[in-house]
Amino acid sequence: MTITRLSIDDAPEVLGAVLALLRELGQEAEDLGQLDVDRTMDAWRRLGERVHVLAARDPDGSIVGVLTLCEGFAIYANGLFGAINEMYVAPSSRSQGVGKRLIDEAKSLARSLGWSRLDVTAPESARWERTRAFYRREGFTFAGPKLKYVF
Repeated sequence: MTITRLSIDDAPEVLGAVLALLRELGQEAEDLGQLDVDRTMDAWRRLGERVHVLAARDPDGSIVGVLTLCEGFAIYANGLFGAINEMYVAPSSRSQGVGKRLIDEAKSLARSLGWSRLDVTAPESARWERTRAFYRREGFTFAGPKLKYVF
């Protein structure tokens, strides 16, 4: 397995992986409704170097995992930080170290960019306890619930 950085040119593969994640999340991802590809691509272009996408590829070159992160700014974070917005590992590749490799690469990227921290949100329902346990094993600590306002 190799970890590679993807660009906006790889958008079809990235969108496919994230849509698989959202289908798996089910009700917890209902805000998306229908994916507005044009709006999403426009935002990705505008953010440019602030958007980072990592992919795990199997020996055949197929994507078996994807992680998206974006640079943010907050005084409580002492400036720049990263937010992992989506992370998906194909069911057939889980428990094989794919997620850990993606997180390790995200940590390395964050350090190289001078970010002070990485934030991630995981679903709250009991169904996702394994996901939360994974992040805790990787050194993430609970920072409180996330609230949202949808336009």
